[in-house]
Amino acid sequence: MSTDTRRHTPAWLLVTRREVMAKISDKTFLIGTAVMVALIAGFLGFTGWQAERTHDFTLVATADAVDMADAVAENAPVADGKVSVEVDEVATDAAAKESLLAGDADAWLRLGDDGWVLTSESSEDSSLSSVVETVVRGQVLAENAAAVGSTVAELESGSSVTTSFLRGDAERAQVAEIVGFAFVFIFYLAALLFGMQLASSVIEEKQSRIVEIIAAAIPLRHLLAGKVLGNTVLALLQVAIYVAVGLVGMSFTQYASYVPGLSGPVAWFIGFFVAGFIAMSCLWAVAGALASRAEDLQATATPLTMVIVAVFFGGMLLDGRAQVIGSFVPPLSAVLMPKRILLGGVGWWEPLIALGLLAAFAFVTVWFGERLYRRALMQTGGKVSMREAWSAAE
Repeated sequence: MSTDTRRHTPAWLLVTRREVMAKISDKTFLIGTAVMVALIAGFLGFTGWQAERTHDFTLVATADAVDMADAVAENAPVADGKVSVEVDEVATDAAAKESLLAGDADAWLRLGDDGWVLTSESSEDSSLSSVVETVVRGQVLAENAAAVGSTVAELESGSSVTTSFLRGDAERAQVAEIVGFAFVFIFYLAALLFGMQLASSVIEEKQSRIVEIIAAAIPLRHLLAGKVLGNTVLALLQVAIYVAVGLVGMSFTQYASYVPGLSGPVAWFIGFFVAGFIAMSCLWAVAGALASRAEDLQATATPLTMVIVAVFFGGMLLDGRAQVIGSFVPPLSAVLMPKRILLGGVGWWEPLIALGLLAAFAFVTVWFGERLYRRALMQTGGKVSMREAWSAAE
């Protein structure tokens, strides 16, 4: 960049460029981003493979139980399309136990004193157990119905229970839960990691006295604005990469049909993320300015860390009316309102109000943090309290 260009470029923009370029060329940042992308892609790839994979089981049974075992093998694909069962008939119970212990069979089906018993070696496979329970129940009901001159359909008439949702359906709720967790985790990770890096860079400049040279060249508010905006751009870049990889990966899973419908919630999440992240970043800069050494950061950043952890657990645990109320309370609304949008049934005005409140919170935080930052940054010799920084002379 030429001297004339620098002379006409706002100071905050120069700082922003410096923050972005320094971090983009940092191997740690690049490796961390690549590792997270690999984890997301790997998780979604495993999910897709697991959903399509057929589970093969070997069921061992003696002569008195082999007919029921054969019925399980025959009807397993009907009960669960991804379960296949093969029957291995043995002569005695001892032989069945030996097959389990040797790993030649996955389970042993036998007739107990009061119904059927499915025995495993040391752990139960829920998919096999579910199939066996379904088939055995159907077979026994059919036999009992025939004994009294009835049918299974007549015996079960009126006994079925179906589930429904006031908003959406079960599969959509599951997708919302998965994507909602991703929203909460991404915000938590970005606010914590980028925040710590921002605070550490402020301490480094303060401890090395470089900030005194910078302060002689540009206003400190421009330095703060550049740092916050630079980290926001970097965090937003990472989030965009993670979201893109996540959506592409989801298109290869059983939830592919929901990908087009996620564009709206994702756009809302980006807006809430930016407002919430700017507020948190400014406070992280204040935490760094209040400290004079790296050792002081743990004390000055503890309140902010607790807030971020509270946002994480609130986003994960709040439900029902508490979730609705929390979706309007900054900074909790940064994760809860996008999560509610995923579930559906949110009025068009609710995200706008929540985002407006979060933006107002960010504005107040920036105004409050800018004053603390300017007055604490030039003070050395020990940790500075917020009261001391607030009342210090310019």
